[in-house]
Amino acid sequence: MAETAVSSLIDRLLHLLTQEAKLLAGIHGEVADIKDELESIQSFLKDADAKAAAEQDIDEGVKTWVKQVREVAFHIDVAIDQYLLQVAIHDPHPSGFRGTLQKTTHLLKTIIPRHKIAAKIQEIKASVQKINERSKRYGFQSTAQGSCCGARSISWNNDPRKDSLYLDDADVVGIESSIDELISWLVGGSPHRTVVSVVGMGGLGKTTLTKKVYDNQMVKGYFDYHAWISVSQSYKIEDLLRSIIKQFCEGRKELPLSGIDAMDEQLLVNKLRDYLPQKRYVVVFDDVWKIEFWDSIKNSLPNNHVGGRIIITTRNSEVANYCKKSSPVRVYKLQPLPRDKAWELFCKRAFQFDFEGHCPAILEKLSHDIVEKCGGLPLAIVAISGLLSTKEKTMFEWKNLHDSLGFEFGKNPHLSSVNKILSLSFEDLPYNLKSCFLYLGMYPEDYSINCIRLIRQWIAEGFVKEIEGKTLEEVAQEYLIELIHRSLVQVSEVKMDGKVRRCRLHDLLHEIVLQKMKDLSFCHVLLKQESSFEGLIQRMSVNKVSYNVLKGFKDKKIHSLLLFNLDELPKSFMSPFFSDFKFLKVIDFEEAPLDHIPKDVGSLFHLRYLSLRNTKVKMLPKSIGKLQNLETLDLKQTLVSKLPIEINRLHKLRHLLAYYHDYGLDFSLASQKGVKIQKGVGCLEELQKLYFVDLNHGGVDLVKDMGKLRQLRKLGVKNLSKETMRALCASIATMNHLQSLDIASISEDEIIDLQSISTPPQCLQRLYIKGHLEKFLDWIPKLQHLVKLGIYWSKLNEDPMKALQNLPNLLELEISRQAYNGEQLYIKIGGFPKLKILNLQFFNALHSLMIDEGALPLLEKFVIGRSPQLKEVSCGILNLRNLKELRFIDMHKEFEESLDPELGSHYWIIEHVPIVYLLHEVRTGFYDLEARILRSKHLTGS
Repeated sequence: MAETAVSSLIDRLLHLLTQEAKLLAGIHGEVADIKDELESIQSFLKDADAKAAAEQDIDEGVKTWVKQVREVAFHIDVAIDQYLLQVAIHDPHPSGFRGTLQKTTHLLKTIIPRHKIAAKIQEIKASVQKINERSKRYGFQSTAQGSCCGARSISWNNDPRKDSLYLDDADVVGIESSIDELISWLVGGSPHRTVVSVVGMGGLGKTTLTKKVYDNQMVKGYFDYHAWISVSQSYKIEDLLRSIIKQFCEGRKELPLSGIDAMDEQLLVNKLRDYLPQKRYVVVFDDVWKIEFWDSIKNSLPNNHVGGRIIITTRNSEVANYCKKSSPVRVYKLQPLPRDKAWELFCKRAFQFDFEGHCPAILEKLSHDIVEKCGGLPLAIVAISGLLSTKEKTMFEWKNLHDSLGFEFGKNPHLSSVNKILSLSFEDLPYNLKSCFLYLGMYPEDYSINCIRLIRQWIAEGFVKEIEGKTLEEVAQEYLIELIHRSLVQVSEVKMDGKVRRCRLHDLLHEIVLQKMKDLSFCHVLLKQESSFEGLIQRMSVNKVSYNVLKGFKDKKIHSLLLFNLDELPKSFMSPFFSDFKFLKVIDFEEAPLDHIPKDVGSLFHLRYLSLRNTKVKMLPKSIGKLQNLETLDLKQTLVSKLPIEINRLHKLRHLLAYYHDYGLDFSLASQKGVKIQKGVGCLEELQKLYFVDLNHGGVDLVKDMGKLRQLRKLGVKNLSKETMRALCASIATMNHLQSLDIASISEDEIIDLQSISTPPQCLQRLYIKGHLEKFLDWIPKLQHLVKLGIYWSKLNEDPMKALQNLPNLLELEISRQAYNGEQLYIKIGGFPKLKILNLQFFNALHSLMIDEGALPLLEKFVIGRSPQLKEVSCGILNLRNLKELRFIDMHKEFEESLDPELGSHYWIIEHVPIVYLLHEVRTGFYDLEARILRSKHLTGS
């Protein structure tokens, strides 16, 4: 990880040398020299990282050297920021005589900072050269020079996974059903060679489960040849092939193959294939890391059409997917132990020789807390309970371990196995993904992280590399998916279209990340119990810290600050805040007790990400226009109703998010307010999200100006009127990348005429229309990529289902708030082939809802409500066999009585649905509904 700091710095220096050359007048050559010196150091650092990952003994001289490299990288970063802050913000733009005059003035103003930076650069250059010379003097060997330590693996003697191969059945808990399922996959199914992949994070028990399946007598008897191969991160394919052949010979009690140890890869493949015609084989490859492994092994184990099976255990789901190129694949995603099984395993190990295997009452709460911390990870449960089995069974010993668990993982030999296993996944990451992964540790333990928020912060930090043809956001999304596939990040919430909405770190990974962040000076996490901080600090995460601690929080070279769970941020603290933290790139005040922003916010030249979401801030100062590098301005759920015209100077702005939703009001046009912006917004050509704009301010000129925003992916507008309608249609037609569009009229009776959008954006995936439509829009059924559609207050007279039911990719549909005036809705056979959520509410005239058999084949959630003329449930619901949840809201008494489980005449129609709710509004408000569970499969056990 030491190499990560240098690699990112080299990237930054390269950017400065190519993109910002004019700012480096007089020191360009010195900066280039530093970059070259760092590149020569980089290969040595890779080797140091590899040694550290392998837990090998590292000379103290190497440790000191790595520490010095990290410190000098920090000082270079600060020097660059200091220089840009003092020089770049004075860089003049005007031309002509006035421009010449300003340039002359600029040069005079910047003489001192230029001299300072020149001296500082010389000093840093000398330091880097000394460090480089010292590495050569100590004889450090780089990976480029043939170091044997580039492979990150654990020796067999120290490998904690070896215990998994020798567990008695009595020691295995919670995987009995998994064993049975995997056995059925092996001995049944297709005669084609099939890959069975067991996927899950480190320590989840993949090896244990697979070994139990491999050793099962039914499996042993079914296959002619058997082999178990431990792969890990470092392997030679010739050695693996030799081991397979030797195990085949041993299993058949045959003599070893003559000359096998001298054979090359091609000869070994041929010999192995000779063994297998018309023979069933099962070969386990335990702990595969790289997708390329399949290319190395696929030809040696042929498809002989008699049921050959290859089992792969891996932390990376992409390893399994890659095998699909040339073989059928079945993936078993191993899940954490459920709570009851985790508790059973803990007690079995912690009290195996005491209390007859049961936890004493005095230790029960602490024990449950410790088990909860393990998150169902068998390796951790076994290690921690094993350590506790050696301790006195007292509250003091138990609490001591509970409170210092993070420290114990790094230091206690009983728990070193957990640290090693979990750390291997981190060490295997490329350097840019390491920084992204560590960044998750800035969020509190068990925090459900908004993925979009995280991605924007990664981009602001400079972790995300440009790829031609993709936005930075798309690249960052790929980074996140890779971390998920590598079993390092857990998905906590998924959108209807399958994209990840929220993610989190496993509690134990969080502990390990905290320790790595501290060791690497990546971030300091300031917690409630701490009262001070020192050393090199690049980033800081503050959680539940008192104001008294924050008062000493000044003059730090921090460039990222995340705040969580603070009780107060008084004006006395905020007034000098920005002058104290001039190097900030990321500042996240989300949900902070904040009601104003100091006027000097514009002094934060480097700021790229500013979130005031869910604060009480009412206005932004004009100096906001000085934030030349700002990319994200998040004002969601603030009280900011108008943006200063200076906002139009922020030419790098990518995301402008501003609205306030009053959840105390019922859902209406008045419950959500946009923000007033000024004419000139067309200058923000990098803008991807603009959400919501109040069109009642700025008029037609503002709307025409928005047509220049050709990079927009998401647009939301409020208070659309007849005057601005045609201009909006023309502007939308220019937004070729638009994926989400939310349009709300100035009143529920104002007619929205959007027919003039003759060629709507073909990428449109989400569409929300709130207002009166004279007729259904002809272009909506042409939106082949539409995933989500909401129509409100449209007062349509023609059944909209006829136009919508053939949309090929629609997953969620809501038609509500007097959107339809007709008496009947009819969904025909084959209608809505992919729809998963359907919400139909507030139809004053609706008498009947007809659903043909064969319609809505994938529907999972159905909401019907507030339609007083609808007296009985649709019989078509009986045919919705994938339906998981039904919600009826404020329906007619006769309708509800017909669904009574005991006496209802129509209960048979909904009896197959696992969960059915009857809801009633108890107060005015968005969420003020009282729920009665009419039927729950989980509660009734049916």
